[in-house]
Amino acid sequence: MFIRILIAFLVIAAPLSAQIKHALRDSQGRHVVPRGFVVNTNDALGQIEFFEDDYARMTRMGANYQVIRLELGRISSFPGCQVEEEYLEKLDRLTRRGREAGLSTVFKLTVYGAKGFGWEAFWANEKNEQGIYLDAWRVIWERFKDDESVIGYDLVNEPRKLTMDISYDELTEQYLIPYYEQLIDAGMQYSDSKLFLCQTIFMNKGEAIEFNQYAEIKKPIDRPNVVFAPHIYQERLPYIEPTMKRFEKESAMLDAPILIGEWGFPTYRSADSSLSEQLEYIAHYAKTAEVFDQMGVGSIKAWFLGTRKYNNFLPGGESTWSIFVEERAAGTVERKYITDIICRPYPQAIAGDIHSFMFHHATRTLEVNIKTDNSRGASRIYVAADRHYPDGFSIHCGDDLILAKSPLGNGQLSVLKAPANSAPADFVWNDATQQLIVLRWPVDGVETTLKITPGIALLDD
Repeated sequence: MFIRILIAFLVIAAPLSAQIKHALRDSQGRHVVPRGFVVNTNDALGQIEFFEDDYARMTRMGANYQVIRLELGRISSFPGCQVEEEYLEKLDRLTRRGREAGLSTVFKLTVYGAKGFGWEAFWANEKNEQGIYLDAWRVIWERFKDDESVIGYDLVNEPRKLTMDISYDELTEQYLIPYYEQLIDAGMQYSDSKLFLCQTIFMNKGEAIEFNQYAEIKKPIDRPNVVFAPHIYQERLPYIEPTMKRFEKESAMLDAPILIGEWGFPTYRSADSSLSEQLEYIAHYAKTAEVFDQMGVGSIKAWFLGTRKYNNFLPGGESTWSIFVEERAAGTVERKYITDIICRPYPQAIAGDIHSFMFHHATRTLEVNIKTDNSRGASRIYVAADRHYPDGFSIHCGDDLILAKSPLGNGQLSVLKAPANSAPADFVWNDATQQLIVLRWPVDGVETTLKITPGIALLDD
């Protein structure tokens, strides 16, 4: 069920006859597209927790991943900090709840809570700051080394240059990449199957290149199990695709698939009560999602939070990354103008190879091109019927098998068309998780297309 194995991925454009470059493989060998949310352990007002209902909601919103945001101040020995057992027990609970809901977990280490931490001092390493940081990771690696639902670690979150008199290229090649290699060498001693997510330098304000605030990485990280995990908060529509093409170039150089570690321009408070602003967000998020799907990349949205506090870091007014409106940590009222894009249909885990997939927002049509392999188990497709298909939906598997789910029926799939040798019962609808489960593909070892369309299909006589 859980993702452990990095795919051998291609560095050329992927036509229909080749698998997408950026998906991962799970322990069954299924092709998996990671999607989910950053799960914070604290916000601006203090510590927070998420419970079973929150994880059920997360799954129902299409997540098969959670990225738990670690606080360096609670797992390290930086000045004024210590390893807090109570905090580690909370990480155990969040990981377990995710696992029980069908989610894999990645841990992302941030420097929050470590008041004595400074990036300039960290890179100078005069007081063994890098060793103390590595020891914080050792706490996590040791605790979760045998947990197969924990599939990887985002090693350094948005590293900074700040006032250092050095270029971004020099900082990356002389400091960041060697430190990544040091961290990976240490992490591999605990488990050689975990993935190591690597980011690039977060550039100082005003120093972005083509409105991309993340510096380019130009030198390989010479270690196994690397995943390239850039962030994209691109607010200008014309620059979304160029930004992702640059990331594609970097991933090819790294020989590592892309998993977008964070995405989605923050929402202004004013947008919650402005239809015109919401329409702008819909267009912006839909374009970003379209590029993600075309490239076949997984993506993690910040944050799975309510809005207890807004930020003032943008010139347009108060804003937030939170996806829920309520003034509490664990929300339920979505900002639907962004969540309907975030929670779009997609192939979560496919027994076989995914060649391409795309959800067309205008027509509400999902197309998935695959090569089947029933030896790898059942496949799961997130459909989000309640969200995108209140009028019901039809499933077209190849040219011969057509099933449908009516909003007026008993909740089960009905067969509209099926060849004599097919087994429509192998297609199962799970309303709780909003997933279509395919126990076996009708024909094995062949290229086929799965299409989800709105409404009940009309058949020719």
